[in-house]
Amino acid sequence: MSAKELKVKIEWCKGCGICVAFCPKNVLELANEKINIKDKDSCIKCGQCELRCPDYAIYLEVLDDGK
Repeated sequence: MSAKELKVKIEWCKGCGICVAFCPKNVLELANEKINIKDKDSCIKCGQCELRCPDYAIYLEVLDDGK
């Protein structure tokens, strides 16, 4: 299984808060009308934020495992 990391394209975020509402671990918050990752260590990488974001501003990036 590949490692993943939560990423945000802040310039794409419109501050709708949908990702915040669907995050089961309360990892995200709105700050200055943009998404902010407030607790990256609690992220379980379930992908609900990525799935729900209408602007594709938040996503799970697959990290290179060196193979």
